[in-house]
Amino acid sequence: MFSNDKVDYRSTVVKAQPLEVPPDLTQLSRESRYQPQGGVVSAAAAGGTAAAVPAAGIAAPATVALNNLGEMRVVRDGQRRWLVVPQTPEQLWPRLKTFWQERGFTLVEDNAAAGVMETNWSENRAKLPNDIIRNTVGRLLGNLYDTGERDSYRTRLERTPSGTEIYLSHRGVEEVFTTQQRDSGTTWRARPSDPELEAEMLSRLLVTLGAAEQPARSAVAAATAASAAAPAAPAPQAVVAAQATSLSIAEPFDRAWRRLGVALDRSGFTVEDRDRSAGIYYVRYVDPKSAGKEEPGFWSRLFGNDTNPLAAVRYRVVLKSAAGVSEVTVQSSAGNPELGANAKAIIARLAQELK
Repeated sequence: MFSNDKVDYRSTVVKAQPLEVPPDLTQLSRESRYQPQGGVVSAAAAGGTAAAVPAAGIAAPATVALNNLGEMRVVRDGQRRWLVVPQTPEQLWPRLKTFWQERGFTLVEDNAAAGVMETNWSENRAKLPNDIIRNTVGRLLGNLYDTGERDSYRTRLERTPSGTEIYLSHRGVEEVFTTQQRDSGTTWRARPSDPELEAEMLSRLLVTLGAAEQPARSAVAAATAASAAAPAAPAPQAVVAAQATSLSIAEPFDRAWRRLGVALDRSGFTVEDRDRSAGIYYVRYVDPKSAGKEEPGFWSRLFGNDTNPLAAVRYRVVLKSAAGVSEVTVQSSAGNPELGANAKAIIARLAQELK
């Protein structure tokens, strides 16, 4: 399956732990953020049902579906892709854990209550040169060759009235010299998210969920091609307010909520919880100027590890919409407006991702 592999993480980590269903998994259905809500902003509207009417001037997300995928669909909205499946989050959670573990990852974030899992940083060994020297020496000294890159993936589940939306995002870091002369040490710095790696993993996930390999690849490829050839105008850019403590997007709540979630995923924030009916993501953040950058683990410490001696601060990222325009602000963990340097840094980081 999946000949001519573009990814190979399995040779870089130890054998994954046996699958364990989180103790609170059976309680997911009682969490209010997973239930359809009443009012103007609702989880039912988020499901993208046929009855939903897109705002004037804004195209509805495109669905790319093949008969061989059964009830599963690949949905595209601009440059974003996600899966829509009929199973519930409770049914999908253990299968998604198995999916990542079988590909050589361990999970550093396994939050069934929030519907978020994140892998460790791992090297894609498929990027190493496949020549006679490496094939010969590599058998004896497997760690002699290194790509200088590490990848991490985050999977986020959103319950809908008809099943679940699955979002998959990639983050990457690369090892670079600290000086132009290359006479000192190295450090890790972020590199852009790789849409090709995200597409590859989406294809493999479809196969794990029951699709045949070729239809799975074709569905993701069709969504990618449609995105590249789409004549529609690009998604509205985020506009940062003059005080730099908020930003606005000329989109209604449902689309802005989806874009904001992907931006948080790709920025590496740890999302501890979310409440769609109230438009709130609960996140952890550490000022990057206060943290060291010695290894890929820096990024997990930066946004989500309580063992970091520089304690992460909890914030609320709040989305409010009116008349087709959505505003993003930052609040303290107590719900008070946050106007300091960290709030400005969070807004700036999100604006970069929401371009």
